Amino acid sequence: MNNELTQSELLELVTLANRPNANPRVQKITARIVGDLFRAIDELDIQPDEFWAGVDWLSRLASSGQAGLITAGLGFDRLLDIRLDEADERAGRNAGTPRAIEGPLYIAGAPLSKYEARVDEEGDEKRGETMVMEGRVLDVKGNPVANAVVDVWHANELGRYSHFDPDQAEYALRRKIETDAQGRYRFRSFLPPGYAIPPNSPTSELFSAIGRHGNRPAHIHFLVVAPGLRTLTTQVNVPGDSFIDDDFAFATRDGLILTLEKNTSPKGYESLGVNEPFTRVPFDFVMQPAVDEGEAAPQARVAKALALA
Repeated sequence: MNNELTQSELLELVTLANRPNANPRVQKITARIVGDLFRAIDELDIQPDEFWAGVDWLSRLASSGQAGLITAGLGFDRLLDIRLDEADERAGRNAGTPRAIEGPLYIAGAPLSKYEARVDEEGDEKRGETMVMEGRVLDVKGNPVANAVVDVWHANELGRYSHFDPDQAEYALRRKIETDAQGRYRFRSFLPPGYAIPPNSPTSELFSAIGRHGNRPAHIHFLVVAPGLRTLTTQVNVPGDSFIDDDFAFATRDGLILTLEKNTSPKGYESLGVNEPFTRVPFDFVMQPAVDEGEAAPQARVAKALALA
């Protein structure tokens, strides 16, 4: 018996070692990825020290909780959205608010309010410019969507997100708002700043090595759900940020850059604790009809994927 193998023989054995009672889709994907890595090692002459340094980096990446950050920074999140956009274009389903990447920092279970909410807390006035974002949730025919749930989350003035930041309450700057009979929502908060990826982290190590910055422009995340409508995951950008056209995560999109109405009168906004001129931010969300229950699932990406597994 000859156990001396060539590279191609080893790759064939690795692929054929998959058993017939396994998941054929996982087998196919695994074989493709392993084959591509075999070829990369050979064609790029990757040395053992380089390989094991990469394995160590992957281990540290996983333990740091930054896997979702690196997928965004390397373009995978936007690639998946581009593919969905292309499929929608082919199917004639390209109406509605553009999707945008979810990012790695969504947390389910934020407090729910009807029609309006204060996303910031009393005493947060000095953390940033006070804003009230408001509008309607509509279907593609322009009809208001009552009882839709607008899930919103954004970073604090230091560019940090609650739940992942021990200095903030778990649901700080996170709220869910149920639209009224006219499909209206509104919330008070402050305009968040842009921010950079964590320094001295696996993500920053890689981006330093490949000569890329890790900055994100100021943005606010949304997950909008309603029965019978396609769940919308998107994020909007605050205009004027220097990285709005050079986003680390490639998430800036036409139609998702906000309009800021400065020095709006506080009249009519007293229930949100507004008592002086503020920045009004109008924005309507337009949702497509869902073609099946999966498209209307009220879940973020990982929860939805695990539910389908």
